[in-house]
Amino acid sequence: MRPCGRPTKSGNPCRAQFSGRGFACKLHTTDHEKTLIEAFEHGRRTGREEERTWQQRSANTRIEQLERQVRTLEEKLDSRDRRYEVDGHQAVTVDGYAYVWTGQGRLEVGDTVLLPENYVSALRRGPGPFPETVTQLGTTYSGTHSRIIAKAPADD
Repeated sequence: MRPCGRPTKSGNPCRAQFSGRGFACKLHTTDHEKTLIEAFEHGRRTGREEERTWQQRSANTRIEQLERQVRTLEEKLDSRDRRYEVDGHQAVTVDGYAYVWTGQGRLEVGDTVLLPENYVSALRRGPGPFPETVTQLGTTYSGTHSRIIAKAPADD
C-alpha cells in the first residue's frame, strides 16, 4: 500500500492508499494512465500465454527425443536378446506374451492362433482355449513358453 499523493481540490496531497499497478488512486488516475495500465496487463497476459505455449512445445520436443532414445535402446536390447526359436520350435509374441509353435509350417505376423486357457483368459473369456493374433515374430522372454494349440485356417 502506498499513498496517492496527487493534489486534491483543496491543493493538499491525496492520502488515499492504493496498491498494485498504477500511478494514483482510482479517483486521480487519468484516462491515459488507465490505458497504459490496461496495455501493460494485456502484454503481460499475452507474454505468459506465449511462455506457456513455448514451454509446452519445448516439453513435447524433449519427450519426443526421450521416446526416440528409449526406442533405440529397446531396439538394441531386443536385437541382442530376441530369439526366433526356442528348443527347436518357432517362437512368437502374441499380444505381448511369448509362445512356441510346434505345428507344421511357419507363423507370420497377423496369423490367428488358438491359445491355451490361462488364469487371465479364464477370467476374461471363460474356460477353454481362445483365439488371438500373432503380433511379433520371435521373443525376448527367457522363461517357460506356452505352446500354441493350433493355427486358425486362413479366411478366403
